[in-house]
Amino acid sequence: MRIGVNALYLIPGAVGGTEVYLRSLLAALAGVDRNNEYIVFTNRETGADLAPAARNFRTVETGVRAATRPARLLWEQLRLPLAVRRERLDVLFNPGFTAPARCPCPSVTVFHDLQHKRHPEYFRWFDLPFWNWFLWQSARTSKALIAVSQATAADLERYYPGTAPRTTIVHHGVDEELRRVARQRDPEPFLLCVSTLHPHKNLERLIRAFAGFHNKYPSFRLVLAGMKGFHTAAVERAVEESRLGEAVELTGWIPRAAVRDLYRRAWAFVLPTTFEGFGMPALEALAAGVPCACSDIPPLREVTGDAALRFPPEDERAIEDALGRITTDDALRRRLAAAGQARAARFSWERCARGTLAVLERAAGRV
Repeated sequence: MRIGVNALYLIPGAVGGTEVYLRSLLAALAGVDRNNEYIVFTNRETGADLAPAARNFRTVETGVRAATRPARLLWEQLRLPLAVRRERLDVLFNPGFTAPARCPCPSVTVFHDLQHKRHPEYFRWFDLPFWNWFLWQSARTSKALIAVSQATAADLERYYPGTAPRTTIVHHGVDEELRRVARQRDPEPFLLCVSTLHPHKNLERLIRAFAGFHNKYPSFRLVLAGMKGFHTAAVERAVEESRLGEAVELTGWIPRAAVRDLYRRAWAFVLPTTFEGFGMPALEALAAGVPCACSDIPPLREVTGDAALRFPPEDERAIEDALGRITTDDALRRRLAAAGQARAARFSWERCARGTLAVLERAAGRV
């Protein structure tokens, strides 16, 4: 097959977990598939290192700037179909929610979540119409859909009825390097949260809960590692109002090697999010052997199983109690660290790649 990869959405360091997903998936596809040819369509910001250095991968650089979202979406709708026809593709893989409405070949589109439907209040008014229309038409016109969790698959059918027969669940994988991190753990007194600074991540409640915890355990810090989204000012204000000062660190976007080092050194991991499509940081913490506390919401239950201490994300007292237990209960910490590694072993990028390839083959009529 000739498989197109629509990577036009990717802005390095600016799209959060979907960047980790695409880079990891392409590398895994290169490892499991030497027969099919992959043509990766990139934008002007992507950089030259997205496509793996494999003989069956080729990059087609376009002139569009993804940072200008209307221009990118217009190019995707009008110009990408022409490129698809020129490349004589058998199937187009769209890993970032949106797909061209009139594509000359079958499309397979990945839905990481449906936050724009579940929580439209978290979107800026001028962004929401784009999300509503383009994701609706992608769900309607794609030959096949990939949901990254059972929770996301259920949301697809709920908000776009009739998509269930075309939807396949393919879970994310986890970075193999994190399994090595688990053998190199050297914990320091800080709690780690890997998260983009967006409203649904619930970081203000975490900061207020940490303030109460910090009064009892002043040697601990809180490290918030992730892209500074449009909710950054509110998070910074919560730190200031809680008078935590240098006890809270906001790293902004950092390279993956630096993230792995934080997992290696973290005393414990916490994820207080109110909504996720999958919850990749929680899975990464499990793989790295970091005791994990997270929100009691369906996607995180699906990912972590019984390998995490869960709490209701709207309850600050419950979050504070969880921080206390995850840092001071040695028996709990040992159990969660061991259970986390066992749970994470069920997920791999190779498995994700094989599952994705199977969907692409079915959509192209090759099986």
